Amino acid sequence: MNSNASALRLMSDLKTMKQQPPDGVSASPLGDENLYVWAGTVFGPDDTPWEGGIFSMRLTFTEQYPDKPPRVRFTSEMFHPNIYPDGTLCMDLIQDNWSPIYSVCSILIAIRSLLTDPNCASPANPEAAHLYQTDRKQYSRKVRRVAEKSVGG
Repeated sequence: MNSNASALRLMSDLKTMKQQPPDGVSASPLGDENLYVWAGTVFGPDDTPWEGGIFSMRLTFTEQYPDKPPRVRFTSEMFHPNIYPDGTLCMDLIQDNWSPIYSVCSILIAIRSLLTDPNCASPANPEAAHLYQTDRKQYSRKVRRVAEKSVGG
């Protein structure tokens, strides 16, 4: 697959995002020159500790996209079992279970649902996973703080 194919696919993903904006997420390339680095935003789902939060991330694509998934890294502070302290996301969909059928749109939707439905089996943040499993109230409090910070609260 050459870089033109990946660029065409990214432009098609962008067009989809603009024409049928998915609920609670948004993303677009950072600059006009570079299609391969996108800024993404996930809005905290209502009726969850994440509610009201606006979480920013960077998606970095290679010329192998869509055969290879993007790297996803949150630039907002996060407290979540599947997000490393440096913001890197650990998620099957963008690792072992990747498939070229996934688009920027479906990646973001999956990330948003992961916020409220973490996978504690292979935690990137053991503290968050432990709290999520043993003290949901304390976990929710930490998440609330992160959500408030994300909007400059």
